[in-house]
Amino acid sequence: MPTSDSTADIASTSSPPTRVLLMAGSMEGGGSERQVLLLAKHLDRSRFEPHLYLSNRSGKFLDQVPDDVPIHAFDQQPQKRIFFERIPGQALRRQASFLASVVAAQQIQVLYDRTFHMSMLAGTLPKVNSALAAKLHRVATIVSLPHLAVPMLEPRYLWLKRRRLAQAYRLAQSVVAVSQQAAASAAGFYKLPPDLVQVIRNPVDRAQIQRDAEVGFEFDRPNHTHLVCVGRMSEEKGHMDLLAAIPDVIKQWPETLPEPMFHFIGDGELYGTIQRHLDQQQLSGAVQMPGSVASAAPIIAAADAVILPSRFEGMPNVALESFALGTPLIATRAGGTLELQGDQPTAFWANPKNPTSLSRAILEFANQPHQADQHVMAAMAILAKNHDLTKTVKQIESLLQPKQRQEAP
Repeated sequence: MPTSDSTADIASTSSPPTRVLLMAGSMEGGGSERQVLLLAKHLDRSRFEPHLYLSNRSGKFLDQVPDDVPIHAFDQQPQKRIFFERIPGQALRRQASFLASVVAAQQIQVLYDRTFHMSMLAGTLPKVNSALAAKLHRVATIVSLPHLAVPMLEPRYLWLKRRRLAQAYRLAQSVVAVSQQAAASAAGFYKLPPDLVQVIRNPVDRAQIQRDAEVGFEFDRPNHTHLVCVGRMSEEKGHMDLLAAIPDVIKQWPETLPEPMFHFIGDGELYGTIQRHLDQQQLSGAVQMPGSVASAAPIIAAADAVILPSRFEGMPNVALESFALGTPLIATRAGGTLELQGDQPTAFWANPKNPTSLSRAILEFANQPHQADQHVMAAMAILAKNHDLTKTVKQIESLLQPKQRQEAP
């Protein structure tokens, strides 16, 4: 007679895979897009049939979406002009109507909404089709510190968006935060019950990142100490703080080391502002801005250190990639970033929004190479303990299984 465990295994293998709709704004190069892509690649196909919802079918990760994952993109649908389109909420309702059509046509059973924009959209679904929404199992993921991110990124009608997001998270069967800091921020900002939000930290695909880095990269000025800052150029990422720190770093740089060269990898709304600042402060010779790249892994691997000057973070993927490639990290104690510190130091730390503190951390890296080597070893241990890809995907898979299937005999 089969055991209860074997009976459950037979039931799970005989059931058709659960249809999961992974939601993202696009497939641009952000951390959340990368995490959604990881799930699209690694969900167990014997248990799950992943689909991908995109607001915009664009981005450098599009060609990495597995062939067996259908893409449903809002911007690819015929767009009708609506007289009341400028009324707050109408654009969101149109997307929710399209989302409902995808859920119905594809017989989606589970929604995985990541970032507050996608959670807002998923939370609007009951207003469009309450019967359809009632049958869905939802897992919402909070990737930043809402009390800082939402007011900065969505200042218009903030009170209304805050209320709708709070409702959207309360309607979800599971709410995940990528760090303890993000969980605490969400509980306070949305007034959520503390036990509603659980922490599952971002995984990192070490093997894939290391393969990506194997193509190699050579800086065009080899006789320099290359310091790389990777990320979207927006206010919360702290590029302006790093720019303010650079003059002091150059003045105090050890004479025994090659001169520092800073590389800002990425683009965004502050790209032009940063470029003008470099020209005004005559720093163009010390900072290069190559723009966005398909993969930053080869550059990170070739760099002497990565700088993460963020003003706030949920759980920064750039830091995880630096750890995976053995590149020393200089970072601010911004939100979930500090949770990358274990019993042993893993980075040279600075205070957020503090150029003086950041310059000191960069100079500490320059003056203490042996400490940098110790950080790299400690960082590898942190990855294995808290950011293992296989373990994390299994944790998320356990949440994606609808309750009725979990309880099936």
